[in-house]
Amino acid sequence: MTLRLLQHRAADGTRSVIAASSHGDAFVLGVDSVRSLANKAIAMGTDLAGAVAACGFGEPVDIAAELAAGRLLAPIDHPDAAHLFMTGTGLTHLGSAEGRDKMHREAAAAEKQTDSMRIFLEGVEGGKPAAGEVGSQPEWFYKGNGFGLVGPGKPLTSPSFAKDGGEEPELAGIYLIGEDGTPFRLGVCLANEFSDHVTERHNYLWLAHSKLRQAALGPELLVGPLPMQIEGSSRIHRDGKVLWEKPFLSGEENMSHSFANLEAHHFKYEVFRQPGDVHVHFFGTATLSFSEGIKTEVGDEFEIEAAPFTLPLRNTLAQAAAPTFTIKAL
Repeated sequence: MTLRLLQHRAADGTRSVIAASSHGDAFVLGVDSVRSLANKAIAMGTDLAGAVAACGFGEPVDIAAELAAGRLLAPIDHPDAAHLFMTGTGLTHLGSAEGRDKMHREAAAAEKQTDSMRIFLEGVEGGKPAAGEVGSQPEWFYKGNGFGLVGPGKPLTSPSFAKDGGEEPELAGIYLIGEDGTPFRLGVCLANEFSDHVTERHNYLWLAHSKLRQAALGPELLVGPLPMQIEGSSRIHRDGKVLWEKPFLSGEENMSHSFANLEAHHFKYEVFRQPGDVHVHFFGTATLSFSEGIKTEVGDEFEIEAAPFTLPLRNTLAQAAAPTFTIKAL
């Protein structure tokens, strides 16, 4: 049985958790968030499926209808947005170096291997270490905190100064840090690790700037073993028509790093093992419309779907007005 967890908010603001599987979809009794359910599982010494069974099931629900009605949230959040970290890794997928290398090639002499290609090849060589060994360190970046987390159906909003707002279809791992500092993986979600590729292309040292953007999560948290093979599609719709479409592959069989290696290099830092914190960690992609010359426009709709997730992730591109603020000395 493939278990998926969703977060729901009714019209009156009441929050609930939905458990979805091949046996049907129903509300979970007694919990109002996936984070609360995870804390219950940790306290009980069981897994999420065990916690769901212990809570019991309420009314059945049509998750596709709830998504269409705008009542499904991102499948993880935190009541204090500052305690949700969004981070990620790049150059982790077989084929992912091509687009990045193309962007950065002009910054290096023709006969010199780019830093992007070097770190990719290091991952190919040592990104899947044997048990007990330390694997190659991946590229790592910070995207922001829970303030930038966007749910299904909500706009992905570029800041006023952004040069581009482009999709990155991938998987994101979801983690909760236990009271003893143990990272607990709750599962994985479909994700759009939204980035500014024009800013990154200008100078690879601006990668950090380009990643400080919102990111979207699909409505379903896939619980259980990490997927070895994910085959999906990424699309951009404009004016009611498909502007661009391409398959995307993820899962460990399509990656140069193992999930375990990526997790180890993130959580080796003590700052990321603070009790109660939530982590959304993006695992990278090899599919970008930007690499194929697509320039997105405000109003474009990004769509990402892949089995065993049953619901798509859709978000429309928006752009924020220029902020007005003053820096004051005290």
